[in-house]
Amino acid sequence: MRPVAERRAVFRRLHESGCFVLPNPWDVGSARLLQHLGFQAIASTSSGYAWSTGRPDHAVSRDDVLQHLGALCNAIDLPVNADFESGFAADPAGVAKSVKLAIDTGVAGLSIEDRDAGAGEELYDLETAIERIRAARAAIDRSGHDVILVARTEGLLTDPRAATRAIERLVAFAEAGADCLFAPGVINKDDIAAMVDAVAPKPFNVIMRPGMVFSELAELGVRRISVAGALARVAYAAMIHVAEEIKAGSFDGLSRGVQGTALNDIFGAFESKT
Repeated sequence: MRPVAERRAVFRRLHESGCFVLPNPWDVGSARLLQHLGFQAIASTSSGYAWSTGRPDHAVSRDDVLQHLGALCNAIDLPVNADFESGFAADPAGVAKSVKLAIDTGVAGLSIEDRDAGAGEELYDLETAIERIRAARAAIDRSGHDVILVARTEGLLTDPRAATRAIERLVAFAEAGADCLFAPGVINKDDIAAMVDAVAPKPFNVIMRPGMVFSELAELGVRRISVAGALARVAYAAMIHVAEEIKAGSFDGLSRGVQGTALNDIFGAFESKT
């Protein structure tokens, strides 16, 4: 297993230039598949993980997520970026404590949202949101570990027209010590370009959606691209489709599955290294 410090150094270098894809597995098996396929790093997905436990997004506890992150970090050699939701705390001190615990799992990066988990889709006021990012930054600095801090503003998920407010928050979070900035829900190329320019030279993350093109985002200056819970949704869609066919009396869909011997070979190679 590659040392954690080495994985963190690799992750830091990935953010320095170019554009890379950061796919989002939902469990150890999908994480190992992504390493087998040659990706350079992965990011957890709060929704995908929650669904894998039979719960909706945002319904898992901090302890659940920490256990999940530890399992991912111990299962693969790739750097892992944690979808750490809103830090599982409202006050800055609580965020700092949560960040310390996340660092201890071996992650190479972690994101903190400005969504108030106790108020549905509402965002923290800007001053509070900034203090939470500062607390996360301080916790990482005190740890002495090279962990990427990603600051997310969630406003575009409920109001796609709120690009100006999103940019204001991204700039404030960058000044508060975030290493990478992220505004889930941004689609418009002009908005993406404006956000990249606003936080430069710090890297900007975009969630890829159907219709988006990697080369175009790279040309806009996007540094990293993730897919959130999309891979999990694709997997569940395939299962639902075949299960519906089975319910209707047809088992032909089962032929579309990956051969068990192929999966055994892939996962067996990981086990032989442990």
